Amino acid sequence: MRLPEFQKILQNKNIDLAIFLKADHDHNHPDILYFSQYPGAGALVIPGKNRPFLAVPKMEQSVAAKSGFKIIVPDERARLLEKIRAELRKQRVPIKRIGLNFSETTLAMKKALQKHLKKARFVDIGKELQELRMLKTPEEIKVIKKGFRIADSILKKAIAGFSAGSSVNSSGFRTEADVKAFLELEASKNGCSLAFPAIVASGKNASEVHHATAATKLTRGFCLIDFGIKYKNYCTDCSRTLFLGTPSKKDIERYSLVLKAQEDAIASIRKGMRCKSIYARAIKSLGKYARYFTHGLGHGVGIKIHELPNLTSQSKERFQNAQVFTVEPGIYFSDFGIRIEDTLLLINDKVEILTKLPKKLVVIRRFKWQ
Repeated sequence: MRLPEFQKILQNKNIDLAIFLKADHDHNHPDILYFSQYPGAGALVIPGKNRPFLAVPKMEQSVAAKSGFKIIVPDERARLLEKIRAELRKQRVPIKRIGLNFSETTLAMKKALQKHLKKARFVDIGKELQELRMLKTPEEIKVIKKGFRIADSILKKAIAGFSAGSSVNSSGFRTEADVKAFLELEASKNGCSLAFPAIVASGKNASEVHHATAATKLTRGFCLIDFGIKYKNYCTDCSRTLFLGTPSKKDIERYSLVLKAQEDAIASIRKGMRCKSIYARAIKSLGKYARYFTHGLGHGVGIKIHELPNLTSQSKERFQNAQVFTVEPGIYFSDFGIRIEDTLLLINDKVEILTKLPKKLVVIRRFKWQ
């Protein structure tokens, strides 16, 4: 991605090189993925001026080669960090100041680096990396938009599956876990993984912002679904709240209030505005219900599901072109919850809503009760 810009940052901060380590396959390293799209174990080394390279196990060599980076492979005589040190000496790269993303570097990793690069001083460059990833390139935007088209189609199918006898699900969903399993299966069918564990929260469970979905029977009332996929390493995020059964006038009023707060916030976004001002606008729109809004208004989306900018009362960011971020007001009572979330792209000084699903309250009156 924006490799020359990052190397310029290293130069300006008098940092000789940056090292990103990934010890296993159990999690993704956002910075390795961002710069190289390589998902496996190993290390990415980016000197301030010289050619970057990947150091990977032999079994990962062919996968790493797809990155287009120079590849070095440790052997029996030289372990990974020893091989990296030898390559840096070969390139005549100084190793006095090394940039690390502290939030993605374990204590064990740092100790290993200190052992092999004894005279080096380690500098946290996590903030610079977050700010770099906050602004998307045209190539990233193209991938992200495709991801949202896939995610929209999956969530649309899931919503249709709530009606008993539907073409999507002949028997209708019966539990929260049924819906979650459907979302996971459809993501897999589309060659995608989940960006985060899908949330399906029915009835009083929707009062929990991050409800742990289980094999709980779906009940009458609001049902909140928070769902996102990873497509080519980029996340999507969308929430919709349905109503199972027949809503009361009060139910419709509360849903409409949250929807209006969201739409007003989106309509007021302008390039250069402070992100925290949109949070304040949502609070004002919610009026007496604002005290039931218990989280930030939104967050950036990209390689990670939570990135910059933050749309909170404490946010220091401003809206800029090429940002991708959510707007997701909600209210949470002891017996129900409502959240409406879209992901937006600010481009050419205008807001484009990437989530295309309708936001009119979906009422499932034909829901098949247990």
